[in-house]
Amino acid sequence: MTATERFLKYITFDTESDEKSDSVPSTEKQKILGACLAREMADLGLENPHMDQLGYVYGWLPATPGREDDPVVALIAHMDTAPRVSGKDVKARVVEYTGGDIVLNEEQGIVMRAAEFPDLAENLGKHLIVTDGTTLLGADDKAGIAEIFSALEYLMNHPELAHGRAAVCITPDEEIGRGADHLDLDKLGAAYGYTVDGGPLGLLEYENFNAAGAEVVIHGVNIHPGEGKNKMKNACLLAAEFIAMMPPAETPAHTEGYEGFYHLCTMAGDEGETRLEWIIRDHHREKFEARKDFVRRVGRYLNDKYGDGTVEVKVEDSYRNMKEKILPHPEILERARAAFRGAGVEPVDWAIRGGTDGAKLSFLGLPCPNLSTGGFHYHGVYEYIPQESLEKMTEVLVNLLTGIDGNIKRENFEKNC
Repeated sequence: MTATERFLKYITFDTESDEKSDSVPSTEKQKILGACLAREMADLGLENPHMDQLGYVYGWLPATPGREDDPVVALIAHMDTAPRVSGKDVKARVVEYTGGDIVLNEEQGIVMRAAEFPDLAENLGKHLIVTDGTTLLGADDKAGIAEIFSALEYLMNHPELAHGRAAVCITPDEEIGRGADHLDLDKLGAAYGYTVDGGPLGLLEYENFNAAGAEVVIHGVNIHPGEGKNKMKNACLLAAEFIAMMPPAETPAHTEGYEGFYHLCTMAGDEGETRLEWIIRDHHREKFEARKDFVRRVGRYLNDKYGDGTVEVKVEDSYRNMKEKILPHPEILERARAAFRGAGVEPVDWAIRGGTDGAKLSFLGLPCPNLSTGGFHYHGVYEYIPQESLEKMTEVLVNLLTGIDGNIKRENFEKNC
């Protein structure tokens, strides 16, 4: 199958992860796709394809004769989709984009407007896979899986292309920050790896946010409002006061590039108790630590004002910036750049305003930058990916695994892939 055909197959599986679940994987339905992927690995002829009891799918591409001593390279992607927008019953279609707005759902009036999505202009003449506006698409990261598997198939069908051993792992629960938690690096046996989980074609990412989550619990005193004077302490209003003390211009809607932020994810409660959940992000370690301390200081201030125990603040780190673990291995980045250029794509170094499994893996001992998939606007109903990017990234991954920079005749690749 082509990468496009694989992708359209994989997005029919509902694989949302669940941040409220303590099980591994967080949703059992992820294993349905995992079992399918393990069978597909077996059909491709990979060594020891299997899904373990925690939902991690492994397989190994054997080295060609003479390349057995090459360092083992890992390719990693994730099967889950983000839980905030439904990934069930995805209805995708292919649009040959000639400009202007794209009507995703005429009945519901859902339109992807060119004025709001200027990246559409960069994709004129391409075939865009879009949603019907009611779900996300799933290119994050089923596009990465499709590209990896199509590259593996191409190499299995072309034994004349020499390559070292490659390890493949498809993880669950990346979207809730747990994708690397149970990946068995000893079993994987790789010297370094690449997650295929990025955005627009050509991005090479080896910097990411330092990340933490903050849970704020506000305890009020709730009595009959008719008797509330000098007695009631409304947790909802105290939550509003907490929010008002946070820097209003340091939110995702007002920041870009290397600018960090505070993001209020959820709020729920009543007069008696209200909970706020925040995420804290910054590329710079010192600024990151200062952000965490600021959230704690707001809690201490409100406790001084309203009494000890009114506000509980719990801050927990999620992942760190992988840059410090990858820069000592510049050959990993150069190999990726050569693979892109060999496919006619100029690589662009990009700092991730988020995180990937590669961040945790890099700190666990597997240097692991992130490569593009070709998709746009992940986690929402306006997500799309050009077919051309799916096929081009397959070519990039073939180059990456063979360690060559364009020795494949492109017209032969397109014909045979």
